[in-house]
Amino acid sequence: MKYIDHHAHMVSRTTDDYQQMALSGCVAVTEPAFWAGWDRSHADGFDDYFRQLTDFEPKRAALYHIQHYAWMAMNPKEADDRVLSREVLKRIPKFLDQPTVLGIGEIGLNRVTHNEIETYTEQIELAVAHKQLILIHTPHLEDKLKGTKISVDVLRSFPTLEPGRVLVDHAEEHTLGMILDHGYWAGLTLYPQTKVSAQRAADIVERFGPERLCIAGACDWGPSDSMAVPRFIMEMRRRKHSEALIHRLVFENPVQFLSQSARFRIRPEHERQAVGSR
Repeated sequence: MKYIDHHAHMVSRTTDDYQQMALSGCVAVTEPAFWAGWDRSHADGFDDYFRQLTDFEPKRAALYHIQHYAWMAMNPKEADDRVLSREVLKRIPKFLDQPTVLGIGEIGLNRVTHNEIETYTEQIELAVAHKQLILIHTPHLEDKLKGTKISVDVLRSFPTLEPGRVLVDHAEEHTLGMILDHGYWAGLTLYPQTKVSAQRAADIVERFGPERLCIAGACDWGPSDSMAVPRFIMEMRRRKHSEALIHRLVFENPVQFLSQSARFRIRPEHERQAVGSR
C-alpha cells in the first residue's frame, strides 16, 4: 500500500532507511525542522541545517523515488533560548520560497516555559504573515495535556488563522478530542517509548474515526522506527479493517492536508494508483 509519512526526520536516518521505506510503499515524506541531538550554539548552524533540508535531503530521497518536503522552524527544544530564537526566526523567511518547503514546523512546547510560549507565538505570527501551513509539536508524557491546551489556546488567539491549515502532532487519547473539536488536523506518532504504538493508534482510530487524522513515524535520532507506518498498516489489517479506511489514513488524509500548500504535488502515477485502490 502506498503511504506518506508526514513527520519523518530523515537527516537522522541512513540511506538503508530510505530504501526500506520505498520498498514498503512510501512515496513521500515531509520533514519538520527539529533538534539536532544537541543545542546549537549559533544561528549559522540553523542556516546550514535548513540548507540540508531544502537541498541535500530531497536529492537523497529522490534516489529511492521518494518525494521529500520540508518545514522551517525554531524547534521547541531550543526555543527556550530567546536570543537564539529571535535570530533564527529572522533567517526563516528566506527559505519559505524554496520549492519543497510546505510551511512552519515543527513548532510548539517542550517543557512549557514562558520563553517557549513566546517563541511559539512568534512563529505562528510568522506563519500567518506568510500564509503558511503549520505543524505543531506537543510535549512528551506528563506535560502532554497541559502543553496541548496552551498550544491550542495560543492558536485560538489568532482569529484569521484557519484551523484546517494546522496539524497538531503527537496527539494521544486524552488530547485528540480537544484538537479535533477546534477544527485542527491531528497526527498520531508511532514511537516505541514516548508516544503511541501501532496498537494504541489502531485503538484511537476505532474510537475517534479517521476524520482529519494522519499517521506518522517521526523517525529521528532516538529509539524510533522508519517502518512504523507499515507496521500500523499491518495492525489495521490484522483487525480486519478495510483497505479503503487504511488507505485514507496513510495516504488520502495527508494528501488532503498537505495539498493546501501549492508546492505539495504527488506524482501522477501515485494519484492513479490511489484512485484504483479505492
